[in-house]
Amino acid sequence: MATATKTDKVLTALQEGQEMTSAQISARWDVPNVGAVIQNLRFKGHSVYLNTHTDTKGRVTRKYRMGTPSRRVVAAGYKALAEASA
Repeated sequence: MATATKTDKVLTALQEGQEMTSAQISARWDVPNVGAVIQNLRFKGHSVYLNTHTDTKGRVTRKYRMGTPSRRVVAAGYKALAEASA
């Protein structure tokens, strides 16, 4: 039985609808470089977004979440693939 990597665990949590800050990801799975994990997921084709929210007291939180890419992003990807193969 293969054990899940830290990246796999983050991906599973995001796919289940969890929204997490960098600090939460780092503490939960002992990830020293959250940005690298997120970048790895994005390079694998997952739509991971970082949303910023300001509450009524002016406190700002930034949480990662899974989402659906816009048509513009999908079009840019196809264009990049076409240019790379030409």
